[in-house]
Amino acid sequence: MYIWLLMGIGGFIGTILRYIIGGWLQSGSSTFPFGTLGVNIIGSFLLGAVMYLSEFRGIFNEEMGIFLTIGVLGAFTTLSSFSYESFRLFEQKELLLLSINLIATVFLSLGAVYLGKIVALGLWRS
Repeated sequence: MYIWLLMGIGGFIGTILRYIIGGWLQSGSSTFPFGTLGVNIIGSFLLGAVMYLSEFRGIFNEEMGIFLTIGVLGAFTTLSSFSYESFRLFEQKELLLLSINLIATVFLSLGAVYLGKIVALGLWRS
C-alpha cells in the first residue's frame, strides 16, 4: 500500500509539471506538438539520469526509484498524447510535420536518455 501511495504522489507531481512545462513549451504554436515533444525529451533525460544513478551508483533506494520513475516521470511523459497528436497530423495530411514529430520524438528521446546517463555519471564522479 505504501508503494501505491508513493506512485500516486509522484504521479500527481508529474502531472502538474507536465501541464505547466508542456503548456509553456506549446505556447505560441498551434500545429506542431512542441509541448508533448518537449516533456518526452525532458522526461527521457531525467529517466536516463535516475536509472543510471540507481543502477550503477545505488543513489536511490527502491521506494525512491518507484516514486521518481513510475510516479513522477511516468505521469510527466506521455506516449498516448504523442500517438494521438501524430495521428491527428496524419489525418490532417500534415505528412512533413508527422514525419518530423515521429523522428524527433524517437531519436531525441533516445539521445536524451543517453545524455541523462552521461550527465548523471559525470556529476557523480565530480
